[in-house]
Amino acid sequence: MPNGILVIDKPADWTSHDVVGKVRRLLHERRVGHAGTLDPMATGVLPVFVGRATRAVEFAMEGEKEYVAGLRLGVVTDTQDITGTVLEERPLFDMHQAVDQVLERFRGELLQVPPMYSALKVKGQKLYELARKGVEVERKPRPVTIHRLELVEQESPRDFVLRVRCSKGTYVRTLCHDIGQALGCGGTMYSLRRTAACGYTERDAISLDTLAQAAEEGTAERFLLPVDSLFSAYPALTVDARREKAARNGAAFPQQGAEGTYRVYGPGGDFLLLGQLHKGQLSTIKSFFEV
Repeated sequence: MPNGILVIDKPADWTSHDVVGKVRRLLHERRVGHAGTLDPMATGVLPVFVGRATRAVEFAMEGEKEYVAGLRLGVVTDTQDITGTVLEERPLFDMHQAVDQVLERFRGELLQVPPMYSALKVKGQKLYELARKGVEVERKPRPVTIHRLELVEQESPRDFVLRVRCSKGTYVRTLCHDIGQALGCGGTMYSLRRTAACGYTERDAISLDTLAQAAEEGTAERFLLPVDSLFSAYPALTVDARREKAARNGAAFPQQGAEGTYRVYGPGGDFLLLGQLHKGQLSTIKSFFEV
């Protein structure tokens, strides 16, 4: 059975759920999930977890993500991107210097109000379902971190390309909207491409067409990355057979070393688990060995 992580270059006009369904059909595997939902208009890096690797999805949600976003000034929409209804349009003067200067205000820790057109739930209802009915509810600001924000280029008098590296939970279209508000002319997002997520980049990504061709040839599994690649930031620890047996039984075992989180491997090189070493005992955070 296929097990591992596919890094898919999501095409425009596909939902993340559409991609998961396509992978299920191509690999004939029911256990498929994804990390970090992309809106249909967005393209780029979408990590898809297959088989036993789906146990790692919860860890993939925590990492930073990077995007290249198109900001259109002088336009405000109800969805904060160009798929929505235009609410305002304003004339513009030369904005390049103003954009470059205002970005400093949006670097670091921010409080961001989630957009109404989002999948967040209020009293059991998704915000976008309420928004489609013309209902707007109060949303509490949420803390996010913008680790990197830079102006890449100006494509037209209205259109600016930004590179954004941010924490989980950041809405880039809301960032574009808020930058427009700060400039006093309004703004909306006209394009979005995710260039990095979960430690994977565009260089790791394949298209659905490439995967489909490989599936037809019976070679699709060659694109599956091992699940331990998700944890490459943690040091590796190889244990002996006795400790491997304890780990497979779910028991903590004595282990020397610096306290922290480790990728734990058996003597044969099999990735066993993500573990926590504390006070000389190594315990399982999550196991990934075949049972």
